Amino acid sequence: MVATVEEAVAGIGDGALLAVGGFGLCGVPQILIDGVLASGATDLAIASNNCGVDESGLGVLLMARRIRKMFSSYVGENKEFARQFLSGELEVELMPQGTLAEKLRAGGSGIAAFFTQAGVGTQIAEGGLPRKYDADGGIAVASPKKEVREFDHGGNTTEFVLEEAIVADFALVHALKADVYGNLVFNKAARNFNPLAAMSGKVCIVQAEEVVEPGELDPDEIHLPGVYVHRILPVGTDIDKPIEKRTVTAAVNAAGTAAREGGN
Repeated sequence: MVATVEEAVAGIGDGALLAVGGFGLCGVPQILIDGVLASGATDLAIASNNCGVDESGLGVLLMARRIRKMFSSYVGENKEFARQFLSGELEVELMPQGTLAEKLRAGGSGIAAFFTQAGVGTQIAEGGLPRKYDADGGIAVASPKKEVREFDHGGNTTEFVLEEAIVADFALVHALKADVYGNLVFNKAARNFNPLAAMSGKVCIVQAEEVVEPGELDPDEIHLPGVYVHRILPVGTDIDKPIEKRTVTAAVNAAGTAAREGGN
């Protein structure tokens, strides 16, 4: 257990590889990300499903030019991410979402590499996918060709591509609950990439909304065992949880419009 965010992110230095939980802005360890920003660490490589949005999630590190490379499956809503990538300021290793998930899980499970059908017959396997552009828009770094092997799979001879695991220097994770031994519970969709990121980190750092004593968590309730966790920062339940895209039903939207017009 640590008392401050400074203690939580201690040791994260320039050039570190981080695995960060979250999907969009759901389950993002924002307090820990802000702590890394405040620490001054730069030239970071980060494995995460996406890079937040321009001013939230990992986007705060991106806007501050602290990220050198992203391992991601989705660039999505972050315009600054796209701008830095296309202008040659950021290296990006794109991959299928399931492949990223398995790379993180394998890294935490002592599995150096695995074969998957995802990406066979595409530039994922054949190479040549842009990872970094130069200032003129040419490809400065391209993905390499990967090993493809045939296996008898379910009675059929099928091609699979070899993918290497990701072992991060540090993992940043958000949990709903933790006990003092580091056993974690995640809240619904916030479970997303958090357990996988936690597994892949040599040092796993968790921001937890609630920390309880041993025995207060039902063993069947635990999503990730404490063997993977090294530091826990209690953050409380009143932390900011931004919504990436807020939508309402047509009826609610109409009612809101009528209320505004009536007030005018």
